[in-house]
Amino acid sequence: MSARHAPAPHRDPTWVPVTPFPGLGHRRSFISGDPDGHRLRVAYFEKPGSTHLFAKAWFGPGAEGPPGAAHGGAVMGVLDEVMGAACWHHELPVVLARLTTNVRHTIPLGTDTTCEGWIAQVDGRKVTTHARMYDDAHHVLADAEGLFVILKPEQLEAFAEHRQTKT
Repeated sequence: MSARHAPAPHRDPTWVPVTPFPGLGHRRSFISGDPDGHRLRVAYFEKPGSTHLFAKAWFGPGAEGPPGAAHGGAVMGVLDEVMGAACWHHELPVVLARLTTNVRHTIPLGTDTTCEGWIAQVDGRKVTTHARMYDDAHHVLADAEGLFVILKPEQLEAFAEHRQTKT
C-alpha cells in the first residue's frame, strides 16, 4: 500500500479532534505538519473527562530507519511533540529542555500507533511530562519523560513576531 493511500487510523469514537498549538496559523510543525505526507502523519485528540492528550501517529516510508521499520529519531520526535502538545493544549507555552526515551519494540513502517501525553508536574517554569506510544493491542512500543520550560512572556512575544515576519 502506498503512503498516499494509507488507511485512516482507527481511534476511539469518543475522542474529539483538537489543534494543540494555538496561533500557528498556516505554519505547521516539523512532526505533524504534513498530514498527507509519506514520512509521518500525526493527528491530535482529547478524550472527554481526561487530562491526557491523545494522538494517532503513522510512520510512512520516509520515516525509515532500520529496513522496514521506523527510525528511532522519528519515534522520539513524535513523543517529544505529543508531550509538548499536551502542555500547549493546557495553556502552558513550553520548549523542550530534556527528553528521555525508551524504544521498547521496533515499529514496522505503515503502523498506526496511539500516543498519550500528559503533564506530571509543574514546578515554577519547569514542566515534567510523560508519554507512551502503543499499538492496537495496547503493547507499549515506546515511552518518554520530558522536561519542558515555560516560555517567558518576552520569549513568547519574540516567537510570535518571528512567525509574523515569516508569513
